Amino acid sequence: MIVDPWIWVGAFILLAYTVEAITGFGSLIIALSLGALLLPLSQLIPVMIALNVLMSGYMAWRNRRHIHWPTLLKLILPLMLAGTLAGYLMRPWLGDQLLKAAFGILVLWFSTRELWRMYHKHTVHPHPPMLSRVLTFGAGITHGLFASGGALLVYAMAGTPLNKSHLRATLLSTWFSLNTCLCVIFLLDGTLIPSLPRVVSFMPLLVIGALLGEFLHHRLNEHRFRVFLYSLLVISGTLLLGKALVDM
Repeated sequence: MIVDPWIWVGAFILLAYTVEAITGFGSLIIALSLGALLLPLSQLIPVMIALNVLMSGYMAWRNRRHIHWPTLLKLILPLMLAGTLAGYLMRPWLGDQLLKAAFGILVLWFSTRELWRMYHKHTVHPHPPMLSRVLTFGAGITHGLFASGGALLVYAMAGTPLNKSHLRATLLSTWFSLNTCLCVIFLLDGTLIPSLPRVVSFMPLLVIGALLGEFLHHRLNEHRFRVFLYSLLVISGTLLLGKALVDM
């Protein structure tokens, strides 16, 4: 490529954190699904995780009064931590192309499900407790594999009695906790230190994205914006899966 792919990744990070500020979700899955079209996930994940620790830590601190500690400490974190460790240990066995294909399938599942739900105005019903636990553990595995456990965890928490503020603050605390643990693992396996210069260079984009998203939050039709966003993810997931299958 004529243009350094990391320049494009910077643009994707700006888009991802602008979207996060507008809608309250999606920074990792957007940045990774677009960035993985250009670079291996193994290069992207340490950078994205470190950036997310900064953003989720700040947001979790701001919303700390709304954290529902019983749900966080007794349900989410034990299962997510176990699943994240299992997913991390599975990564070397899968290889980058299979990992990329699996991530493409996850992105497609998430985006098409959300489009279907919006189109049909689907009402969310609570899952049985055991199914919620299984899905939460599965979310941990996907987080350990490709740092994107949010889609499955939100699905696992469907119908939860927590109100919107409590759920958001609890999930932010989850990402901060899990991604801090992953940063420690990346430090130990030697992948974090080489990524730090890029993390530092991309940090201003978090601030710009947050400010831009805050500016746009009340000026965009959120429903139409979400349709556009999920459609973009459908295209991205399809391209990612197709590229991975061709390269295998």
